This record gives sequence, C-alpha cells and structure tokens, in this order.
Amino acid sequence: MRFSSYLLLGCLSLASLPGLAQTVNDLYQVREPVTSQSPQERDRATQAAVQTMVVRLTGNTRAAEGAALAEVRKDPQQIISQYGYEPGPPQTLLVDFDPASTDRALRQAGLPIWGSNRPSILGWWLIDSTEGSNLVGDAQEAAAPLRRAAQHRGLPMQLPLADLSEQGVGTAHHLSASDPGELKQASERYGADAILAVHAREEGGKWQAQWRLWLGEQREQGNVGGDSVEALADAVLLAVTERLAPRFAVKPGATASTLQFEVQGMNLERYAQLMRVLEAMGGKLVLVEGERSTFAVGTSAEQLRNQLGLARLQEIPASEAVPVDASAPATAPTSGAEAGAPVSAGKLYFRW
Repeated sequence: MRFSSYLLLGCLSLASLPGLAQTVNDLYQVREPVTSQSPQERDRATQAAVQTMVVRLTGNTRAAEGAALAEVRKDPQQIISQYGYEPGPPQTLLVDFDPASTDRALRQAGLPIWGSNRPSILGWWLIDSTEGSNLVGDAQEAAAPLRRAAQHRGLPMQLPLADLSEQGVGTAHHLSASDPGELKQASERYGADAILAVHAREEGGKWQAQWRLWLGEQREQGNVGGDSVEALADAVLLAVTERLAPRFAVKPGATASTLQFEVQGMNLERYAQLMRVLEAMGGKLVLVEGERSTFAVGTSAEQLRNQLGLARLQEIPASEAVPVDASAPATAPTSGAEAGAPVSAGKLYFRW
C-alpha cells in the first residue's frame, strides 16, 4: 500500500513512533539550588530559573536581561505553571514553565526559539586532577555532575562506556587532535549526532577545559574555566548551547515566509518523525505523490538543511530528482496538510 493511502486511512498511531535526533522532554523544567525555602531565596532562584530557561531556548546569555523581557522578569509567574522543592544536597527549587506562555513571551520579545528536537551529543570527558587522569564513563560516579550540567542547559548528552577499548581513544592526544578520525570511529557504536571532546585540568584549585564539538562536517571549539568540575561542565555546555542554537533556533516571523521542499522515500513512520522535526518551523504537508511528499516550512534554507541533516536526509540537486511516477496520482492530504499552499520558486529536494 502506498504512503498516501496509509496517510489517508490513518491506520497507525503517529504518537507511538520514534523521533529523530533526540527530544528533550524536560526542556521547560528548571532546577536551581537554594539555601532555604524563604520567600527571598525563592524569588532569587526563580529569577535564575528564568535566565536559564531563556538561554536554553535562545542560546543568548544576554536575552533575559533585555528590555523586551522586563515584564517577565517583573512577574515570572506569567510563564510558570508550578514550582516545588526537592531535597538535597543541595536542595533545589524545581520550576515548571508553561511552554505556550514561555514561547509566546519570547516571540513577542523578538527572540528566536530552539525547539525540543535537538542533536544528541556523545561526550568524551577526560579529567586530569591531583588524583590522576580519568575518562568519565556512563556508569561512573563522576558522570553525575556532567549529566546535571547537560540537563541544566537542555542538551541531550550521553557518555561512553569508557571500557578498555575506549580508554586508549579517550586520551589527551586524541581529544585535542584537529583530526577526530579515531574519536569518530570509536563513537559510531553510540549513533549520536554530535561528538563533544573535553579535556579538563585542575590547576591550583581551579579548573580549565579545552573543548571541541563536531556536528557533521562543522567544528566548534573553545576554552572555559570554573571553580569545580560541575561549574566547569556547566560552562562547557553553555558554550555548546551558544554555538548550536543559531543553527536551529527559528526567528519570529520566519513562518510568514514559505520555503518548500520535497522528500523522496516517504512512509508513515518517516512522516511522523519528520513532522516532529518541522513543528518549530511551522511545517505543513502540502502534497503527497506516491512516496514523494512536498512540505512547506517557515525558515531559511540553511536552518532547514541543518534540521534535515539531523534526520539523516540527503539533499539532492533538482536535476537529479526522480520524475513523479505517472501511475501515482497526487493525493490531497487530509491530516496536518494545507492544500493550496503557495509554491516557492526555490524548492529543495531531499531523500532518505
């Protein structure tokens, strides 16, 4: 049965299908440490949570302090659904932000929004301290502060097993190498979208780290410092957030312009996955022709390529697009599609 027939019949549940990249389910939930449950300490932690939330969604550390969000800072409750306390140590204030209200406030402030579908990151962390050198593995106690920092910054990060075969790869030489060939080969078993290599060193009671990030053929790098391993991990992942967000965050008003693209090799599972990726860009299904589907999105071609790259789609030139099978009549979609959407002259083509 053709994909178009499956779509029209709706014979499978889209909600049960797996997603692409990785969906951050707790993106709108922030934990901030507190020293007490006093109103003053709660207000301080709430303001810190707002700052954290804004940075997660925009990748801009200065955005929360701007005049456009002055009303939100004055009354954070307008974007908060509930809060509570979690026992320590350390004790934390758990703040649940309302996704719709938070996104609306950011759009009204003219800020871009990075959705919950984000590249999965494999983190290679080598920690050199006075106690020796350690490649942090997933099951180690040393992994806990790294996971907390990743959750704090809204990044889906996993750690390697750090078994004997990986100990020889996760060295200072390989983590600082300009050619990540050895590291990429060792990372293939995890199927992550991005590789993060961090070499952290303790010097005089302070921590410094050199980090490198590879996402496809693109590379980012930098140096950060911190007073502790956890502070250092947070600084690294904040820097990663600042570099990644511009690639994927959708600017307000972008959905007013329409960019069309066609995907070959569609089926119902891929359709469900792709619609989750396109949600933040206002993606709509326009036309179904056999196993070829045309979508309309409100974003730039560069951001579309970045998102579809995470979905493992390959762009193809228009000249190589396979002609539509004349025996496969075009189907006007009935679920999540907009018939009669404007056609873009700069149509892009992709295939699975």
